[in-house]
Amino acid sequence: MATIHAPRGTEAEDHHMISSTHHRLAAGAVILSAGLTLAACGGGTEGGGEAEASPSAPAVEADPALQELLPEGVAEDGALTIGMNLEYPPNEFVGEDGSTPDGWAVAFAQAVAGRLGLEADIRNAGFDTIIPSVQSGEYEIGISSFTINEERMEVVDFVSYYTAGTSWAAAAGNPEGVDPENACGLAVGVQQGTVQVEDLEARSQECTDAGQPAIDIRVRGAQTEVNTDLVAGNIVAMLADSPIVGYAVVQTNNQVELIGETYDAAPYGVVVGQDSEGLDEAVQGAVQSLMDDGTYTAILEEWGVQDGAIETAEINPTVG
Repeated sequence: MATIHAPRGTEAEDHHMISSTHHRLAAGAVILSAGLTLAACGGGTEGGGEAEASPSAPAVEADPALQELLPEGVAEDGALTIGMNLEYPPNEFVGEDGSTPDGWAVAFAQAVAGRLGLEADIRNAGFDTIIPSVQSGEYEIGISSFTINEERMEVVDFVSYYTAGTSWAAAAGNPEGVDPENACGLAVGVQQGTVQVEDLEARSQECTDAGQPAIDIRVRGAQTEVNTDLVAGNIVAMLADSPIVGYAVVQTNNQVELIGETYDAAPYGVVVGQDSEGLDEAVQGAVQSLMDDGTYTAILEEWGVQDGAIETAEINPTVG
């Protein structure tokens, strides 16, 4: 029987958490602790039991040498607590049953945990609450398509695991003739807390500096809401990470289409607290071993996102 806990202590973390009964399925199995956003996806439920592992969850063996690197507090409970915003398909989202985490990043997270001999305890959270929650120790790591940049590296560490750029989409046929290089005065959707918000703000400033109307930036809490806005005609374009936009085209049965070129390719990173001694090295070692043994490539190929594969996992890589 799932237990519904009281809301978290800060406004940014003000969401109920549902903690499923912990049941060891295998190293790297998934436990889901979901926020209220879960109930809004796929007609979720009030109660429920254990969250099943992602359908694409790989079977991996633990590496004792990497386990030795884990901080004592992480290793002793047998679980790796992972903050994740399950609103970003195909990377991380809630499956059709309304309770099971799914997506290639979910499978990747389970594989990382499994290589460290741990279960993946996935906590569904607002995207912009994850980094602060890793800093506070509520989550041990965060895996949620975080683009690595200098600003974020000032407060947390990152382990690189993928690369993606920014893509734009409009309604099929682009009836409004949207040009990403000239979106002045247009309603454009974007997910809160992403690097694309800053991108739009900079573009909007260029519009007003040139005497043109500002971009009407429509910020939503979840990427799925942005996608819905575009299909419904509430906005004329959206921008997001390239695999997310490509997946939206498929999932909407081509009701939306890519426009313009993908740009600003940058690495995704696993978020690790700067005071978590040894955890960044353990995670880096786990990711690299998954790359080396083919598990990582198999996960990406299953989801058709292998174009963003990288060969080397780095702690705090140099970014442009």
